[in-house]
Amino acid sequence: MSKATREQLPPGWIETTLREVLMPGEKTNPARNRQGEFYYIDIEAIDNKQQRVANPKRLSNAAAPSRARNKLVTDDVLFCLVRPYLKNIAVIPKELNSAVASTAFYVCRLPIGVSSRFVFNLLRRDLFIDAIPTYGSSPPAARDVEFEKQPILLPPTAEQERIADKLDELLSDLDAGVAALEQVQAKLKHYRIVVLKAAVEGALTTKWRDKNPTTEPASILLTRILTERRRRWEKTQIQKFKDAGKEPPKDWKSKYKEPATPDTTKLPALPNGWCWVRLGQLLFEIEAGKSFSCVPRRAGLDEWGIIKVSAMSWGFFDETENKTVPVSREIDPYYEIKPGDILLSRANTYELVGASVLVKSCRPHLLMSDKSMRLLHSPNLDKVWLKTILESPVVRRQLSQKSTGTKEGMRNVSQESVLDVVIPLAPAVECLAIVEAVENQLSVVDHLEADLVAKLKSAQALRQSILRHAFTGQLVPQNPKDEPAAELLKRIAAQRAELARQKQSGKPTKGLSKKLII
Repeated sequence: MSKATREQLPPGWIETTLREVLMPGEKTNPARNRQGEFYYIDIEAIDNKQQRVANPKRLSNAAAPSRARNKLVTDDVLFCLVRPYLKNIAVIPKELNSAVASTAFYVCRLPIGVSSRFVFNLLRRDLFIDAIPTYGSSPPAARDVEFEKQPILLPPTAEQERIADKLDELLSDLDAGVAALEQVQAKLKHYRIVVLKAAVEGALTTKWRDKNPTTEPASILLTRILTERRRRWEKTQIQKFKDAGKEPPKDWKSKYKEPATPDTTKLPALPNGWCWVRLGQLLFEIEAGKSFSCVPRRAGLDEWGIIKVSAMSWGFFDETENKTVPVSREIDPYYEIKPGDILLSRANTYELVGASVLVKSCRPHLLMSDKSMRLLHSPNLDKVWLKTILESPVVRRQLSQKSTGTKEGMRNVSQESVLDVVIPLAPAVECLAIVEAVENQLSVVDHLEADLVAKLKSAQALRQSILRHAFTGQLVPQNPKDEPAAELLKRIAAQRAELARQKQSGKPTKGLSKKLII
């Protein structure tokens, strides 16, 4: 917290840390009692869009997972420390009192005088989440002790309730607006999928084929691509021998490995002149991104940035979704994104894993992350056609099936799986006709979807603005009659000390719910 911020604290507020306003949680092991059942809340149980417990599991005590250790009471606030940016945050409702949560969650147990609604909204702020250090990459996770140390501003109890009431009012209206926009967005996505399905099956260019019955078949296009692919490999190998100061051995060309061809016995028939191919036959290479330790904020135009997972969704590239690479890091221009690149999301949610984009324009000094791939293809292949194929249901279905991980969490797809995808290849001239037909069908949809994305981003920015005002004392007025938060903090400290004394003396605390903390 800066000096300027401390000097501007609203009347009655106090600067503290999250740990100082929480009570210790309870640990349990349901498996010790082999009888009975319990509700188990893991990451998959949280709906992170509505930020509530949506799918708790009813398990027998004997089947308790090893991570089922956090005993819960009503109004506990759960914060998932695994991939905090996914915002798996929820308040425990009455019906889940005595449920057990995974150790992936930090359990915020609140004393009398601290509102669960206030803390829940506090934890949802991007500024709070972005400030939490995370470690590792599979998956990235935060540590309890550093989560607890996050600085917060605490208002008086009465003002907490006024803030929570006002947030309920404002955010419920905003949520309704966002839901309406998402419904329209879903309908447009469905229409897009229908058009792309027709494109890759040849239905969109049926009339075109009737008018152009004698075109060079796709097999000839494939032969040109494969010939060029081998020629490129040979050129690369010769350069490697040259760089090493060696003469190529006599049998060096036999080392070339032809890409696998698809088994077409169970594949549907294609239009005349088309053929089935593996994506590996059309690509020269897949370039993988790199992992960087970054500053959470967006990079300035004079800084190096690296794209986040959210930069790529089906058909859309958002360069503003990036993080700053520290000046101290050595940058390899190999990873820089350039206009014309076709990128594919290697790691993402179930719906977005394998999402591909054609980068039409891009700011300089922007890097691929380790969760993205760049697909290098033959210039004989129209890149807009390839992007269209990659967006189609036939590819999306295969990439989803080949990806690994939980359906509710982050999924991963390997380079080998991408190369193994089977797609229909149209004759070269028909590929151009397909591109034109798709653009005619989707030009209005593209405009509407871009407008919806902008409106949803504005809604998200508005949400964060409302939260920022709420937690800096600007959303509701202060009441000089409210007891200062400093007095509340003293009582919380006394409660924590008393609980510690009782535990040390061996006296039962009868649980740690707010009702029992006096």
